[in-house]
Amino acid sequence: MTAHTPPASALLRPLARLLRPLLRLLIKGGLTYPVFADLVRGLYVEQAAQLLPEPGARTDSRLSLLTGVHRKEIRRLRESAGEAPEIPPVVTLSSQIIARWLGKPAYTDAAGGPLPLPRAAADGAPSFEQLVATVTTDLRPRTVLDDWLSQGIVSLDAEERVVLNAQAFLPRQGSDEQLYYFTRNLHDHMAAATANLASEVPPFLDRAVHYDRLSPTVAARMEEIGRAAAQRMLVEINREVLALLEAEGEAPPGTPTRRVNLGVYLYAEDEPREGRT
Repeated sequence: MTAHTPPASALLRPLARLLRPLLRLLIKGGLTYPVFADLVRGLYVEQAAQLLPEPGARTDSRLSLLTGVHRKEIRRLRESAGEAPEIPPVVTLSSQIIARWLGKPAYTDAAGGPLPLPRAAADGAPSFEQLVATVTTDLRPRTVLDDWLSQGIVSLDAEERVVLNAQAFLPRQGSDEQLYYFTRNLHDHMAAATANLASEVPPFLDRAVHYDRLSPTVAARMEEIGRAAAQRMLVEINREVLALLEAEGEAPPGTPTRRVNLGVYLYAEDEPREGRT
């Protein structure tokens, strides 16, 4: 525990609240407690090892003292450690193409919305083929188009132009993309919040607008305003960062880099009625 990290006794109650939604998901998905417990045991040892500054200090005895996991179990976990899962290629490809469609002036209208794109165009005019080619030349644009049509990410209008659907911003239910963003976004939000909790000067943005005891009408209006404002913000930031990358280029190979994830969330639920026991 660092000088600014809350003690274990203060962490138990918030931990229980944090875990309840996740445990509901695991139970619905059929992931049993023994499997979850084995995963957490391994992660405890993994993270404890990373917190120790010197590799020579990462002995089984030291890790056992920090985590409460028996030394024999630590040895077993070391031997069975697997490789980190890779990012599904479709996630990277789709997100990059959509980001450029929403962020490049050539592919957006005066209001900043995505333009319908012809499949191909002469003289370098904006087209779906050109858009895909700015991200990858390993896949034919027609292959991407057919896949996106089947997923409902795009549709074709009366002029056979490719139209980006509003639902393209949301990965399909249960898809690899949805699980990837579920993992990445929750990890980064929790990483920012825990860093702020343990730091003397909070280094990360973590803010929310919240109201209780709202009427259903006001709550619905707040959700509507929030969704529209968040979408405007994300589209604008995407557009500005793409312009910066175009002007300055990406970091040269071998130079230090950073990743940035700026997200927003909205959650609402019914509150217990007053006087209910």
